[in-house]
Amino acid sequence: MEQKKQIEKDFEKVIGYEPIKLVLEKILDMIRNREKYDKLGAKLPSGILLSGNPGTGKTLIANSFIQASKLPVYLVRKDKPDGDFVNFIKQSFEDAKANAPSIVFLDDMDKFANEDDFHCDAEEYVTIQSCIDNVKGFDVFVLATANNTKKLPESLYRSGRFDKEIIVRAPKGKDAAKIVEYYMSQKKFVSNIDSEEIAKMLDGGSCAELETVINEAAVLAGFAGKEKIEKEDLLRAAMCVIFGAHEIAEKKPTEIIKRIAYHEAGHTVVAELLEPESISIVSVLGHGGLTQGVTAYYQDDDYYFSSIEYMKNRVKSLLAGKAATEIVYGEVDVGANNDIHRAMDITERFVDNYCGFGFNNFEFRNHSSNDLMARKEMLIFNELEKYYQEVKKMLILNREFLDKVAKQLAEKETLTCKDITQLKKTCKIVK
Repeated sequence: MEQKKQIEKDFEKVIGYEPIKLVLEKILDMIRNREKYDKLGAKLPSGILLSGNPGTGKTLIANSFIQASKLPVYLVRKDKPDGDFVNFIKQSFEDAKANAPSIVFLDDMDKFANEDDFHCDAEEYVTIQSCIDNVKGFDVFVLATANNTKKLPESLYRSGRFDKEIIVRAPKGKDAAKIVEYYMSQKKFVSNIDSEEIAKMLDGGSCAELETVINEAAVLAGFAGKEKIEKEDLLRAAMCVIFGAHEIAEKKPTEIIKRIAYHEAGHTVVAELLEPESISIVSVLGHGGLTQGVTAYYQDDDYYFSSIEYMKNRVKSLLAGKAATEIVYGEVDVGANNDIHRAMDITERFVDNYCGFGFNNFEFRNHSSNDLMARKEMLIFNELEKYYQEVKKMLILNREFLDKVAKQLAEKETLTCKDITQLKKTCKIVK
């Protein structure tokens, strides 16, 4: 209990990310109480690298760690020409060594040089390696952040230089809901907004994106002359910020909106039947104002990469937009090209990567005969055709659900997971 209170105090500005905060609190405890660890022969890690996509809060976490340590910090950030910057790196480590115990903070380290995945031995990185080696044993702790570790030489972030790499991912679940709730508390919302519903709607968005969506909702509400921000403002903001829908788009003809609605409703209904509450948001507003709409799935990464059944369900839901158009309009869906390619890519993994139909279809060491390729292609096509027929049957048996989702989409433009669940309750569902 005391340790939990201490973590909350040290990282009061960081919402969520409890496992990461626990790791950092252990290191802070080593900094504060060196004697008890020295007795055990435990050594303080020489450095920590926080890696992950932009906007996930790496610098905020690092600054909270630094503030809690109460040690002098020497910040290194690329804001000088190359030659001057290399000298600045050297001087920062020398100053840290002279004033130890201390911290050198290398912020956005992957931006220190304009290198790529195959040429990452820039002078800046070679200098950092040398400096880290030179301060070993002098009580200098090295903390760094990076968006893309592929731009760094492996020799730099190996154990002995950075003993721990902590991956900071976009917030999900309860963490995302807490962050949404925090940003919403700074704005004037109507009282019936569900933070968990909004967090799921924004699944996969970084902390920065969550903040931007909520602020954009406030801007939209203000421009519309409202006294409080409503759910529809959040939906419109999410579509603009996350999915690139135009803020002010030319109104599409009613018949086109209806067709888009049925296509997206097909994805939604099949996904909901196979994996309840797996859709985070669905809309007739397309990417960049295109004629296609958007159906976004709530991604459970652990389940996705460990379950073939989950992946098969994803293929079926991808094919369901085309199936819905064929059922309702009796013609080929010209907007399903991307869905078909994605479905084929996933199905190919069953056949090849996972040997779902036997080892004789595996492409070994990139050697593939014409016979093997033909056999693999036929298996993929047969599987897709089987899934497609299953999906059509599901939609025909649940036509009421399909029609209701499409009608609501055409009227409201955008629906959330909660909206879909409520619609499902009004229908007779046939498994």
